[in-house]
Amino acid sequence: MAIQLFVPNFRIQECLDEIKECLEKGWTGLGFKTNQFEEAWKAYTGLPNAHFLSSNTVGLHLAFELLKTKHNWADGDEVITTPLTFVSSNHAILYSQLSPVFADVDDSLCLDPESIEARITDRTRAVIYVGVGGNVGQYERVLKLCRDRGLVLILDAAHMSGTRFHGKHVGHDADVTVFSFQAVKNLPTADSGMICFRDAEDDARARKMSWLGINKDTYARTASQGAYKWMYDVEEVGFKYHGNSIMAAIGLVQLKYLDNDNSYRRQLASWYEELLGGHANVRLVPITKGCESSRHLFQIRVKNRDELMLALNEHEVYPGVHYRDNTEYRMYAHGKGQCPKSHQASNEILSLPMHMGVTRKDVELIASLVNRYAAQ
Repeated sequence: MAIQLFVPNFRIQECLDEIKECLEKGWTGLGFKTNQFEEAWKAYTGLPNAHFLSSNTVGLHLAFELLKTKHNWADGDEVITTPLTFVSSNHAILYSQLSPVFADVDDSLCLDPESIEARITDRTRAVIYVGVGGNVGQYERVLKLCRDRGLVLILDAAHMSGTRFHGKHVGHDADVTVFSFQAVKNLPTADSGMICFRDAEDDARARKMSWLGINKDTYARTASQGAYKWMYDVEEVGFKYHGNSIMAAIGLVQLKYLDNDNSYRRQLASWYEELLGGHANVRLVPITKGCESSRHLFQIRVKNRDELMLALNEHEVYPGVHYRDNTEYRMYAHGKGQCPKSHQASNEILSLPMHMGVTRKDVELIASLVNRYAAQ
């Protein structure tokens, strides 16, 4: 049987029961389930604010739009970012007419604070930090750098649902953190996300911005009393980015199992490390000390990545690549050559299958193939 990179694990009957309640109440959009999920997410993470959205990508755009007007950033102001990420991280910068400036990564595949510092100019306004695979990298040093230099810190935590650092869930010290609950993430729905601002005023404004700039959402108007409950104001141009109760219903079920699922992912990672750690031609991506990673990804580095991938495919094992150096894309070619470590990593990294259906026997098979075909 083929071993896929990602296979989401849905508790189907429990999800259907939660969705059934939405259908029975006739409320499938923004409303009671989205509110429940937001409260559950705050209780789980300890974060003070959480707003449920239709995806991580819209959350990043919303963050930049809000921060740009809040801090009076001008078009063309700079955001330091990584080239080793899914393109949505960098597209969101462009959506807000800001300029992505690429810094290099370290061995964790997360941004290197020294490279960030070298890119800071008088037009730098923010850093977007991507926790690749659920790892925190040198996040503490980046946070201190941002605080010392007066820069906003956006944490793209698409891979970090359930990641804890020194015992606390990630996101509590960033200006804004955006999570993903897309179909193959550790907490899978069909597609959705959560934006978590540190500042309550930012959270309140984000709720209006995600509902077209309207100052009272449909559920709030329905729950209110009186002849004027339909009355609302439109305070600014906003977007239709809010999440819906169907996705929230699935999310509520999945959240109950997140820690157990992540624990199994860490077991898979431990098995991979045991079986691959001694191979001279296979480099493992290190996890930061004190980081209890979600282990969304298990990545290795090999010199013959493409050949190894083909060899695995021949044995019905289907790994992935996270990610291609974004400066290789036409959209971001202006940054080509500026981040040599990212470029080298992009040519070497391979993500091995990580999901609830992978067994010890599967890991043994995959590791034996990697050990056999990794370049000598």
